[in-house]
Amino acid sequence: MTLLHDLTALEQAQAIAAREVSSVELAEHYLARSQDYNAKLGAFITMTPELALQQAQVADEIVARTTDRSELPVLHGVVVPVKDLNFVAGVHCTFGSKVFGITPPIDDYVVTRLRQGNTVLTGKTNTPEFGLAAYTENQVTNPARTPWDLSCSAGGSSGGAAAAVAAGLAPVAQGSDGGGSIRIPASVCGLVGLKTSRGRISNGPIRDGVGDLGVNGPLARTVADAAALLDVLSGHFADDPFVAPPLDPGQTFLGAARRDPAMLRIGRYCTPVITDCEVDPQCLAAYEQASTLLTELGHVVEDVPVPFTADLAATFETIWSSLALLAPVPLEREPELMPLSQWLRARGREVTGAELAGAAWALRNASRLAIKAHGAYDVILTPALAQTPRLVGQLRNDDDPAADFEAQKRFTPFTAPYNMTGQPAISVPLYWTERGLPIGVQLVGRPFAEVTILSLAGQLERAQPWAHRHPATW
Repeated sequence: MTLLHDLTALEQAQAIAAREVSSVELAEHYLARSQDYNAKLGAFITMTPELALQQAQVADEIVARTTDRSELPVLHGVVVPVKDLNFVAGVHCTFGSKVFGITPPIDDYVVTRLRQGNTVLTGKTNTPEFGLAAYTENQVTNPARTPWDLSCSAGGSSGGAAAAVAAGLAPVAQGSDGGGSIRIPASVCGLVGLKTSRGRISNGPIRDGVGDLGVNGPLARTVADAAALLDVLSGHFADDPFVAPPLDPGQTFLGAARRDPAMLRIGRYCTPVITDCEVDPQCLAAYEQASTLLTELGHVVEDVPVPFTADLAATFETIWSSLALLAPVPLEREPELMPLSQWLRARGREVTGAELAGAAWALRNASRLAIKAHGAYDVILTPALAQTPRLVGQLRNDDDPAADFEAQKRFTPFTAPYNMTGQPAISVPLYWTERGLPIGVQLVGRPFAEVTILSLAGQLERAQPWAHRHPATW
């Protein structure tokens, strides 16, 4: 028997529109599952059952009075949780920190889009303190774990969102990505995770940060579901500083995900960028398998040089440590922060204005050169991560935050460069270890070319379907 959480988000939306299932019934189902499994998974920081049922009731009322159901939003009545780095009016927000807490009076614009899409919020998903780590472990709630192996971390910083989707506590989820924070958990949780182009989804009204690294994006089990959520989330507001070009009239990201691309020229490299480290043989096997599959599908796959220089890491670290200071924390409460946060904020205070301006210039210049260097290619293929899923606590080192940060760099040396360039990048779960753990590969598009990488990812999924079911335990 097919259970509600085994349906894709699009199948759920179709069932709601056809009145085969109600949005209220679906919300109750996910709220009950979250109640049962959240303590083990660490997926949610805050649950919002009253808001969820209220939104679901409104969604059902809209269906009841709608004569042309094709006019309903693509994910009408479907559950979409929000990461606890984003504001939802009237819902407590922690930023993953016991020191920070606010109940905002307004929504972030990405939440505005979710409301306009008639989606249902069951809760705020888990995140590391201020979203600064590649693992989701904080002092607010339990660590986020991948449901494929509860001894392993769900990654970060959108680890709670990924754990929720992978375990069937939500069909899709909103995440954010400043250095890999969607693609990392997507890889270790066996999901599709899309880091969007700068300006594709609004960061407003107050979420834009130093260096413009962070963007919002979808986490989903299927490429089509990810594309549908992008259709809901995308679009600019009048006060946005970056605006991605709109799609052609009548075009949707979902439509792109459902059609095969023309023959593409794909460059590939597997040399780590952010640090000099080994790449696990299984991550290389995933990369080679993806290369073979792409060739079999008729694409041209060629080795290309790494387009970034070794000094890029220092540039990123200067901006990242400055970003850590943006969370308002009273000086007297600094000692209550996690050691990594304290260490990054201390580093940020040492950065002069001239150094920060120089890093921002160097980042933009390096990005231009990298985009130009690979300008002949439609897509770039890399491993998503350099290591297999890590145990909970394996990357974290409270006694030595500098070692903690270096361990994170060795874990994820391929993702952050594309936050710097602003290009879209997607992790897809094409490979599974003998232990049954997922390993993703990263596809990077030209600036604003989400259509291309979604179309290619959809083609890969149709050629080699991955496990759309949830792990057997769940």
